Amino acid sequence: MENSDTTQFKAGYVNIFGNPNAGKSTLLNAMLGERLAIVTPKAQTTRVRMLGILNEPGYQMIFSDTPGIIEPKYALQETMMNAVKEALEDADIALYLAVPGEREAKNKELFEAIVQSEVPLIIAINKVDTIAQEEALAEAEYWKSTVPKAEIWLISALHGFNVIELKNRLLELLPVHPPYFDTDQLTDKSERFIVSEVIREKILLHYKEEIPYACEVVVEEFKEEENIIRIRAMIIVERETQKTIIIGKGGSALKRVGTDARLALEHFFMKKIYLELYVKVDPNWRFDTKKLKRYGYR
Repeated sequence: MENSDTTQFKAGYVNIFGNPNAGKSTLLNAMLGERLAIVTPKAQTTRVRMLGILNEPGYQMIFSDTPGIIEPKYALQETMMNAVKEALEDADIALYLAVPGEREAKNKELFEAIVQSEVPLIIAINKVDTIAQEEALAEAEYWKSTVPKAEIWLISALHGFNVIELKNRLLELLPVHPPYFDTDQLTDKSERFIVSEVIREKILLHYKEEIPYACEVVVEEFKEEENIIRIRAMIIVERETQKTIIIGKGGSALKRVGTDARLALEHFFMKKIYLELYVKVDPNWRFDTKKLKRYGYR
């Protein structure tokens, strides 16, 4: 680890919570100044907890992006909510992201656990660019009366409104502590994980209804050479009909996903990418805890 020796060095976990589609991943990316977490208009895009590590002179701010809070209906969603509970345990600051008009969490028990946590709590009302100023102030009043202990902020993660100011406030609240990670590290996730998430993002953007939610991506090969990275990845679905849709007529749909994913990965890794995709059926994998563990879920 690089030497960041100072008695006043700050480091800690800023764990981001909120309902699906609150903009948690967008805020993470905005705070880091990097497009690390995948972002789509679909709910439940984030399936696992992901750390984004902001390293600056004098501090290391570790943002934890978590799945949207829901009442789980099957095994995969239960693992997603376990990730939220885990994030509650190591938070130095709890940052709850609300949206205009939100009046209750999708999972009241988890929301209460966030509110009752002993760490500093900030409720940031996101997407205020979509409402009038009077409405935004009314939203702030609602949350202040509902959760008196919380510090209330109005932000737009997408457009950067109040993001730097919020980051400065988080720095004030950050505890004095040595860095937890190497000071050149961006995330706790592997390159293979980043690849699988980018491919899954393109699936979420290209397909409708239940299809994207029935998909998992497993990177079977990641081979970095001098001028190229060679990647082989498997897209898992639950039924043959889903496989047919993912592939498309003459392989056209899968080719579009592959092209978009390859371009995004080349931008991220700053290197030429050779990407090979294929599709496999694994019936009801989302509902089977043994299969979920095989795919890396806890």
